Amino acid sequence: MKTNLITPEGYRKLQQEHDHLWFEKRPEITKIVNWAASLGDRSENADYTFNKRLLRQIDRRVRYLRKRLPDLKVIEYNPQQAGKVYFGAWVEIENDEGETKRFRIVGPDEIYERNDYISIDSPMARALLGKGVDDDFIVKTPQGEAQWYVNRIEYQA
Repeated sequence: MKTNLITPEGYRKLQQEHDHLWFEKRPEITKIVNWAASLGDRSENADYTFNKRLLRQIDRRVRYLRKRLPDLKVIEYNPQQAGKVYFGAWVEIENDEGETKRFRIVGPDEIYERNDYISIDSPMARALLGKGVDDDFIVKTPQGEAQWYVNRIEYQA
């Protein structure tokens, strides 16, 4: 089950994606499909076949966004979060070998196309919640347990 939390930036990005698909991309593809359909035999028409498929993909994504957006809960930064790891935090962690990682804890709808974001639902994020700088924590991984230390916590105001 996906968490319904999202950052304000993530929500804006999904809303912009919806608006772009619905108000710009879909009308453009619809025109191409109508033009291609007017040429006659659709079974041999690559323009028609390809753009019709693209139109279905756009419609599927728009339906998903229209269903998902109202369910999302936008989580704003709260100054009471300072010093501890909570939703929306940028966290830098380090292990015993000196390997460091830096990422932001966000909702599952925001992690795509970003390798510096992790989902609040991930084992790493779950293990980090509530921790402060210099705290150590253990994450269960497929390879076993791994110990990490919190180096830094930041929030975007």
